[in-house]
Parts: sequence; C-alpha cells; structure tokens
Amino acid sequence: MTAGRREVRATVEFFQDLDRQLPSDRGPNGEPSTNDFQTFELFEIVERFAVGFDDLPALIPGRDDYRALISTGVLVRAFTVVGQRSADGAIELISLDIDLGDDWS
Repeated sequence: MTAGRREVRATVEFFQDLDRQLPSDRGPNGEPSTNDFQTFELFEIVERFAVGFDDLPALIPGRDDYRALISTGVLVRAFTVVGQRSADGAIELISLDIDLGDDWS
C-alpha cells in the first residue's frame, strides 16, 4: 500500500557522501562528476522514494521508517541510497554509496 507522492529531501550527509565518492569535475576517461550524478541519477532516485517508499525494502527489520534503494545507474554501475521517513511524513535521503566499477577506459 502506498501513501501517494511524498516530499523528498536530500540531507547534508547525502551530499557529503556524494562529494566523497565523486570528483567535482568529470574525469579524463569519462568518470562522472558530482554534477553528472545530480543531473542523471538523482532525479530518478527522488522519484522512486517519492512514489514508492513503502514498496522499498526495510533497511532495519521492524523499522519501516528506514528504506533502502539499491539500483543500477545511468552513469554509475550501481548505488545504494537510504531514506528515512521523517516526523512530517517527508522522506529524507540520508546516505549514498556508489559502485563505480573499474572500467572507465
């Protein structure tokens, strides 16, 4: 059962995770930048949490307020995003882990 479209907010910690894993500029072999990720991956992540939060797997058994999205990306091999339902019902994206793989040649 879904609750309709929810507001989604990315936290400072989410963007800190992004900044730790990707450079601010695109790499010489096409490695994505933080801006690339925000342009090509983040909109779909927000959409998945906005309309499908209740359908995502619970991160912690018995805690339905934490959900995880594990998916492949357009620019990155895969990523995991953890979202938490806040007291006002909005979803806060609280962490990001990116699998870049090794094949950028």
